[in-house]
Amino acid sequence: MKHEIRAVYDDSTITVYQAYSPLIAVPAVSAGRFVPPFKRERMTWIKPSFLWMMYRCGWATKPGQEHVLAISITRAGFEWALDNAALSHYVRGVHPDRVTWRRALKQAPTRVQWDPERDLHLRELPYRSLQLGLGGAAVPLYADEWITGITDVTPLVRRIRGHLDARDVDAATALLPAERLYPYRENG
Repeated sequence: MKHEIRAVYDDSTITVYQAYSPLIAVPAVSAGRFVPPFKRERMTWIKPSFLWMMYRCGWATKPGQEHVLAISITRAGFEWALDNAALSHYVRGVHPDRVTWRRALKQAPTRVQWDPERDLHLRELPYRSLQLGLGGAAVPLYADEWITGITDVTPLVRRIRGHLDARDVDAATALLPAERLYPYRENG
């Protein structure tokens, strides 16, 4: 299965998504960065794919994931995270053995996980989409240096879901973020 990073991006930034409870989301939007009760000690997962985020958070209906945030981060930071990542699971042929993979996983500040991308109805597509786990030294870089803006897109999520519930797929599709293939050397 093909791996693709699809995202909204420009020359200097890329948009990633995360879903949180109002307790974390509202202060983050107000501050323009993550502030307590956001926990820097925990791994935090960012997703460039809007529809994969919808699959993960159930269109912002799952407990603790009621607010979907579109987070603009620097491309330099995003690519640093990719360059310093270990795969979240062992892959024969990529890793010499499980011991080597486990060692790399423990040492890496970031993790790459590839999951089936989703369509508007959250059905699997024939390619895999990126989830990027940020832990250790990567969390303060993300929270303090890479973020250029945070927007609560929950109203957009609800509008799209409303169109789907009304069986107006064209109206829902028209509201989707315009994602395109991200030009990173590992795509493909």
